[in-house]
Amino acid sequence: MKRYPLKNIFTVVALLCSSLFFAQEYSFKNYDWDEKETKVEIPEQYKNEKEVILQRNIKIEIVVADKNAKQYHLLHEKIFINSDDAIERNNKIYIPFSLDEKVLLNKARVILKNGMVIHLDKKDIKEDVDQEKGMKYNYFAVNGLEKGAVIEKIYVLEESPEFTGNTIKMQDDYPIADLHFELITPNYLIFKTKSYNGLSEAAIDEKSMANKLILSISEKNIPALDNDENYSNWNLQLKLFRYKLDENLMNGGRNLNNFKGFSTSVFDRLNPELDKKDQKIVDDFCKTIPKSNDLQEQIWNIENKIKKTITYDKYIDNKETLYEIINTKQANQTDILKIYLAVFKNFKIENNIVFTSNRYKIPFDKEFESYENLSELLFYFPSIKKYLTPTEIEYRIPLFPMTIANNNGLFIKEKTFAGVKMGIGEINFIEIPGNDISHDIMNITVDFTNDIENPLITSNLTFGGYSGLNFQPIKDFASAEQYKAFLKNVAENYTVETEYKTLTTENDGTEFIGKKPFVLNVSYDGKDLTKKAGENYLFSVGETIGKQMEFYQENKRTLPVEIDYPHFYTRNIKILLPKGATVKNLDKFTMDFKTNINGKTEAAFISKYTKKGDEILVENTEFYNIINYPLNKFEEYKAVINAAADFNKIVIIVTK
Repeated sequence: MKRYPLKNIFTVVALLCSSLFFAQEYSFKNYDWDEKETKVEIPEQYKNEKEVILQRNIKIEIVVADKNAKQYHLLHEKIFINSDDAIERNNKIYIPFSLDEKVLLNKARVILKNGMVIHLDKKDIKEDVDQEKGMKYNYFAVNGLEKGAVIEKIYVLEESPEFTGNTIKMQDDYPIADLHFELITPNYLIFKTKSYNGLSEAAIDEKSMANKLILSISEKNIPALDNDENYSNWNLQLKLFRYKLDENLMNGGRNLNNFKGFSTSVFDRLNPELDKKDQKIVDDFCKTIPKSNDLQEQIWNIENKIKKTITYDKYIDNKETLYEIINTKQANQTDILKIYLAVFKNFKIENNIVFTSNRYKIPFDKEFESYENLSELLFYFPSIKKYLTPTEIEYRIPLFPMTIANNNGLFIKEKTFAGVKMGIGEINFIEIPGNDISHDIMNITVDFTNDIENPLITSNLTFGGYSGLNFQPIKDFASAEQYKAFLKNVAENYTVETEYKTLTTENDGTEFIGKKPFVLNVSYDGKDLTKKAGENYLFSVGETIGKQMEFYQENKRTLPVEIDYPHFYTRNIKILLPKGATVKNLDKFTMDFKTNINGKTEAAFISKYTKKGDEILVENTEFYNIINYPLNKFEEYKAVINAAADFNKIVIIVTK
């Protein structure tokens, strides 16, 4: 991690004496490709690759003029297309930008293998707008692509400066032959930077442009990092470059965008002194919340009341008072936090506000104080060590989005100094609820006693924690007809798409989230799982546990394993045979696959059976205790995953 100061005090004095608000154009305003270039040389090592980024040139420049700051963002890229997949993937050249950004330059061309150049102009540009995400997509419709062609594109955007933190990906799922990045700023602005996963540190250049400072990174032959590997966190493993504004020598600002200042200002903003009108409406609101002596249940009741009473919308304007928030029943992010904090205070519930990031997008780095790390919200309750998500309507304590767990976070707690309350920030690790919560239990009975060709199968399926969360909220947000269709689709996974005889559920709806598991009871005829072969009946007993994914890894694994959450499965299959019947292939039920890390079993698939008279009991355990598995344990982990798929294929032979 580096900071880039000016060379000496004389330079600083000279800057302070010069004009701060000199009007400037951005330095790459006249940047363009070489019009004469009609043949692109492909390096020998890449001639057989399916797709290669031959050149990626990124420039980000911050310009200050008349006390206003703007940022200009250039991307110039050449992509070698050498397969049918690459042709299909690149027949649209997307230029994504948010609705408050401005496109200053947007051009593309195709250089064919024979040197012919196809220029794409304005008539080839199409536009899509995603209003929900606030994104506009401009794209060129590319025609005439062929193997051996090179797509070249340039765009320049005018946007708001990213002073509080930004991350640039310097690696892709295709090789990059030549990459160059520049961050160009006024030289009185000092940026802190950090490179990740083997990326070289930024070099500093103060001489090539007057009153400018350039931070640059140049790398060649960056290998591809496969983005299609299952159970992985691609963004965490990429070569990344991060930067944020740390000092402004013109106004003496130092240690800018730090967590201490953020904690203080956020706490003050979210804990205003309430006037009598606000206090009364909060008190009245709290009177409608059921009381409980169990703290977790009390917090659950508070969360449930707020989420069912006040509509959260991140895009609406701030309300001036708590009275207005509760009265209008609408709240943006700041408003909803104020409501929770006021209610927690009313109930005297100790809490921390937690700011963190999505671990699959911008993993939280406790050594680099960037506001990029602070995009997601939680409340933490120290006395019970549980979390609540204030903005996700379908969750209830102790469940919260798994993408922001197993990650560091900034915990802001209230402290009193000399009678003054203030927010103090502290970085801690956010634990995810363990597999004791996300525990799925299957109790299945296969009864051959009445009809050996058509056994009756009854399944009692219990889905706990995050597994149950996949089902429970839907009842409250779908019509009765839609919910019925949804349950039918779920049942088909466990009845092998056979029409079920009975189907009932328990604990569905948000009122049970975080309290009780979702239960599905289903019974069906097993004739479609039974095949007659002479005097024998072949029964696909493994399919009664539902469809299982088989994990293939065609290429050598490059990324360590990262799963969403720990989970545990218990499966009990009882097989009832007719009197005098015999059964073969029971030895297939004996399975034992484990992933051991540091002397401890962290993942396993274990199966065994017992036979007493005409009854067979199969007991099956599968668990994943941790989220991260090192690359050198991948084969062991894959064997555990595939064991369930192998169990799914087990067929027993029953003979009268």
